[in-house]
Amino acid sequence: MEREISSEDLQSLLEAIKSTEVVESRIQQLTMLGDFQLSEKSDLASLFKCLSCMLNKTILHIAVKFLRADMPRCLEQFLTLGAKASVWCGKHLRMTLMSTDDSQEDEHCSLFLQLIVALLDFSVACFSLLATPPAFGDELLRDAIEKFILEQLNLVKDLTSESKRIDLFGSEILKTTQLVLDAAIKLCRAYSLVVNWDSCDAKAEEGNGSLGSKEFTNLNHVISIIRCTIEKLCELGVLAANGGGNLVPILNLSWKGVVSLLQLGRGALVEKVNVPDVITRLISLAYESTKCAAEVWSSKVKDKISVTDAKRVFLPIKFYLINAVRISSQYPCQAFSVYREITLYILMVSTFGVALSKDVLLKDVCEMAEEHLKPTALHLLNSLLNSVQLKVELKLQVLDWLFGAESYSSLEHADKTTDFPMATLKDIFCVTCEVMSTARILLLGRVALFIDLLKVSHDLDENVVLGITRKLQWFLGILVTEDVYSAMLVLHIPSSSANGKTLELHWQPMYTSVLHALKFFMIVVSSSQAWIEMEFFLLENFFHPHILCWEIIMELWSFMIRHAERELANAVIDKLCSLYKFVASSDAPLFPGSIVRQMARSICMLLSCSTHTLADQVYRFIVTDERSDLSLVMHAALLMEGFPLNMLSDNLKTIATERVIKDFLHFVENFSESSTSSCSSNAFGVPIFVFSAVLQSLQVSVSDIDSRLLKLLVAVIRNYRSSADSSVKNQCCQVLSGTLGILSAANHLYGCDLMEQVMVELQNLYISRPQDVDPELHKCKPALASFVASLCDMKIKECEGNAKTSAVWDLYHMLLRERHWALVHLAIAAFGYFAARTSCEQLWRFVPPDSALSFDLESGTVADEERFMSELKVFLEKETSISPTAPCSDQLQLVMKDGLLLRKLLQMKSVANIKAEESEIIDIDGEEPCSKRRKLPDAFSRGMELLQSGLKIMCDSLSQLQQNHQDCADLPENILTHLTCLEDTINHLAGLADCG
Repeated sequence: MEREISSEDLQSLLEAIKSTEVVESRIQQLTMLGDFQLSEKSDLASLFKCLSCMLNKTILHIAVKFLRADMPRCLEQFLTLGAKASVWCGKHLRMTLMSTDDSQEDEHCSLFLQLIVALLDFSVACFSLLATPPAFGDELLRDAIEKFILEQLNLVKDLTSESKRIDLFGSEILKTTQLVLDAAIKLCRAYSLVVNWDSCDAKAEEGNGSLGSKEFTNLNHVISIIRCTIEKLCELGVLAANGGGNLVPILNLSWKGVVSLLQLGRGALVEKVNVPDVITRLISLAYESTKCAAEVWSSKVKDKISVTDAKRVFLPIKFYLINAVRISSQYPCQAFSVYREITLYILMVSTFGVALSKDVLLKDVCEMAEEHLKPTALHLLNSLLNSVQLKVELKLQVLDWLFGAESYSSLEHADKTTDFPMATLKDIFCVTCEVMSTARILLLGRVALFIDLLKVSHDLDENVVLGITRKLQWFLGILVTEDVYSAMLVLHIPSSSANGKTLELHWQPMYTSVLHALKFFMIVVSSSQAWIEMEFFLLENFFHPHILCWEIIMELWSFMIRHAERELANAVIDKLCSLYKFVASSDAPLFPGSIVRQMARSICMLLSCSTHTLADQVYRFIVTDERSDLSLVMHAALLMEGFPLNMLSDNLKTIATERVIKDFLHFVENFSESSTSSCSSNAFGVPIFVFSAVLQSLQVSVSDIDSRLLKLLVAVIRNYRSSADSSVKNQCCQVLSGTLGILSAANHLYGCDLMEQVMVELQNLYISRPQDVDPELHKCKPALASFVASLCDMKIKECEGNAKTSAVWDLYHMLLRERHWALVHLAIAAFGYFAARTSCEQLWRFVPPDSALSFDLESGTVADEERFMSELKVFLEKETSISPTAPCSDQLQLVMKDGLLLRKLLQMKSVANIKAEESEIIDIDGEEPCSKRRKLPDAFSRGMELLQSGLKIMCDSLSQLQQNHQDCADLPENILTHLTCLEDTINHLAGLADCG
């Protein structure tokens, strides 16, 4: 008859059952338990669960004991037991998590965890037995092995996914789980070593013929095991990535296992394993982690983010990317199938790094991204571009996707709601592959990524280098957009360089980084087939209409001249001088944007990088005939663009300096009202501008300037005010600007009596007349700012009744009211220079209450004197700061406005050039012009070369004769003129010969 038992007695009996190690004693106690009647249903459920766990645990301990006793004949049964136990534990785990939280469930949970540990130990023992040596057996054993591996990894996956709900991984389970994963990976490696992977290729070639044997069956079995393990490890890696820091060991072991297993089989796993999906998962993990960090840092960061916090974010991302690089390098063809997803994330990382550089509080984060993220992302891209398995066409397809023409042509229609610099960090990660080519927010990332590719071009395939060279024109075109233009001029970005075994980071302007990368790239391609493309790129953009692009091109030309062989440098300069003489006859030297000035500017830049001999050669070429208009134009334009007179030989330098001073003094002495109307507007005032340019380079002495310059300045101002002719006014403005520039350096004239008259005349010119009536005067304000800054050397009486003092105050008031950012900069720089050196004590009189810096940025209508002083202090601190300062959004916006204006002007020029070319096509009698030209004989070209060579010898000999015998009287006066005309004719014929 059954007896009732209390809960306390039941608990004591269960404890005795659990503590008994002797099987007979435990059976006797279980029999005793059967004699009692349980009073509550909960007691029955608890009893059943505990007994099940104890029973299974005992069975597993016994199974492990027999496994270690080496019983391979029962291996199939053991594996089946392990698979069933894993399935049971998986179901029981879910049931346990659904149960209520009471003391009885706590006891059951403890027993259940012990059971899981026992099962994992049993799994490790099974894996070890299978691997030493690898066993294949019959079909039943192979199925048992595959199911066993699947169920063990499923259980590990379940434990990992539920890690946040139960405290598993503070116990022994974490260590045992790692042992299971490590044993499964080792098992796959062991099996891969004993199969013939070559039979996989043979099977593919010969079909289902003689190779349908046991050997091939075993191979399929191994591939199935490896594929299953890789898939489950990938799932575990994703779960561990989302599970927090406690799962880092599982995370490392899972993804490292995936990479190591994919390296097995000599590529035989390609058709069985979804490699693109593995790569995509890793990229997704990196993307989500980076996006999460960007969302946090997009909010208003009040404190500086530390290096430790940045590393904590970036090191896991680097881990994902490193594994993606290893897989992509092993399977480049499979990686190419997802190249859009890969390159999108790489582009996001590049854009992310540039965006971080804008915020001072994120400086350490930016440096950590430069150190950890960018190199690894670049390695991932290079794994595609450098692969020997990918065809050249596929590599170029990747370059086209990143730097294609579509990206630039579609910018006008792109969505401007996320434009730089208004977009936040998190907006970068909202771009999809579908809109990647037209996303303006990624523009700076494209530029930064292209710079990085240029820096590592020495490690790239030659065909890829050629493809990058052909993208240089795209790169130059993307620089004209206002977003990139402003960043090039304002932003500082980190750049890494190797110093021995260490990596050093330093900040530099983005413009400087571009120049360094392009120069390095020139060295790389100088000895390859891509050099022809580089030469064409440099020649094609020699006259680029955008100032930023032209500066970059000329820097590259200067770099080539500086490091090229002497023969090449001489040949380049000779050809440029011939082109200079050809264009000088049809353009004006005073217009800064003219082709003459641009050619002169280019030649001067190249000469500054060349030798003294080459400078002498160019100067003699220019002044061959001093009396011809052509020589005057060329000579003036060269000196106005900064011809390096100091590089000339002593004799030529003396001659050149004396000529400049003589022409200047002649113009000053002979200036009159009639001279402005009689002289051509293209040449009027040239001596003033030449002297000003030479004076600013400190190549002539200011002692050559006397009070006659002040009289000239007064006469020019009065001539401007009295004339009604717009051309005369324009000429006077040009002379006024040049004269003020000269006077800025002649501080010894500030004590002259005429100085007061000059100040009053300037006051009447600018203050007494409405600015809208005389827009030409606006062009003189930069020179006026330089002039008033130099007034610090003049004694100023700080009283109301002094005319000179009042004029100085009014001029400063007028300049400080300017609203354009460039004129604001010039005005505040002038005032800062003046304030630091003048003896005046009442500086507040120089500042108007409505100065530009006094207004608030929000409304632009509220002026405050304290705000002006605060802004002045900030400006002066920036001027004297050694370390680069982060740009503010307002600064970027201002430069962007100028960039937008320059881009629109560039588009207008392009349209005008197209219309001009179309108008030159004349259709006579409705007939289309012949598209083919008859080729001139080769003898004609050879004859032209002989003519050019002979003419050069004649000119050189005559120049040498003049230098050695300056008093030679038997030389006909017009022979040099005839030779010049002959040279022009020969050059024109040579051009026709080249075209023909």
